[in-house]
Amino acid sequence: MIVYLHGFRSSPASRKATMLREAMAARGRSGEYACPALPASPARSVELVLAAVNDVPRERLALIGSSLGGYYATWLAERLGCRAALLNPAIRPQDDLARYIGVQPVYFSEAEIDFRREYLDELAAIDTPTITLPERYLLLAATGDAVIDYRTMVRKYRGARQHVVEGSDHELSDFASYIDEVIAFCDADRVNTTRRSGEG
Repeated sequence: MIVYLHGFRSSPASRKATMLREAMAARGRSGEYACPALPASPARSVELVLAAVNDVPRERLALIGSSLGGYYATWLAERLGCRAALLNPAIRPQDDLARYIGVQPVYFSEAEIDFRREYLDELAAIDTPTITLPERYLLLAATGDAVIDYRTMVRKYRGARQHVVEGSDHELSDFASYIDEVIAFCDADRVNTTRRSGEG
């Protein structure tokens, strides 16, 4: 099961979410992909994901998180012990999102969210300054990201498998070039488990 966590003011209709859904469908694996619509509250967002994956064996679970979704995916991967592929992940959203307090439009949707000041405290509560078992992580960090300095991502995820993308942007608009790499990384534990079960 691959769960995609979208970014702030994004939705399951985003470009990367759509591309992943189509890529999984092309592999005959539509039932192994999920992209929940995350609420404005960070606490509710991670609770929603925890509930959704409660019955999924950890070796068959992987998270893909973009921007704020990458921040969530890091906390969740540390808690669950699963793999996580991070696409320009947020590093200090409790600082960066303070200017977005109030009603905000949602991209790729006619919906709106009400981002409240207390949500900054919820973000701080799930901060993950350092990661354990860096081999569980794949980082895609674009040098052209004008929102998050790619060097802060590289430092935080030191020891993880890292792909520094020259140029590009925060949205990682050339994600199509990396989607096979991301899915293969997410599948690694699944493939290894299948091989072990077929031994002896």
